[in-house]
Amino acid sequence: MQAFVRGIAVVGVIGLSACGSNQLMNIETGQNSPDEFAILPTRSLSMPPDLALLPEPTPGGANITDPTPAADAVAALGGNPARLADQGVGAADQALVAHASRRGTDPAIRQRLAQADADWRSGNRRRPLEALFGTTVYQRTYRPLALDSTAEQQRWQRAGAITQTSPAPQDD
Repeated sequence: MQAFVRGIAVVGVIGLSACGSNQLMNIETGQNSPDEFAILPTRSLSMPPDLALLPEPTPGGANITDPTPAADAVAALGGNPARLADQGVGAADQALVAHASRRGTDPAIRQRLAQADADWRSGNRRRPLEALFGTTVYQRTYRPLALDSTAEQQRWQRAGAITQTSPAPQDD
């Protein structure tokens, strides 16, 4: 009888553990994105009296129904929509930006990195059994690219750079 109860308990635990989801850790998921229409309150559509009065469509231009969606969202959340205006680099960050861009900047860096990441992921896909059982491959895929903070700190210390100490040195 005791073996029967243990067997039922094991089956129950295994069944309950199958209820979990690791969708956010799988790099091949993402087909279901959030529905932005369920999040933002949108204005109702209206038909103009004459379609000839409408301006020519411009790709990337403003929407007639909702010309400033970001400002409207900030205002709805109690913020100041005027703060959305691009004010350039702040005075406190000028030196940082100048130093970081001293050798030039690449305007297409996002596209290059996205392509490099897509190439990396295409070579590190899930194995057949991982795909069959829905196993997470995120950690295995990106492990070679991870930075070992302890080794990096020691490398900088050996090079003579002043670094934070962690953990703090023991006072004798």
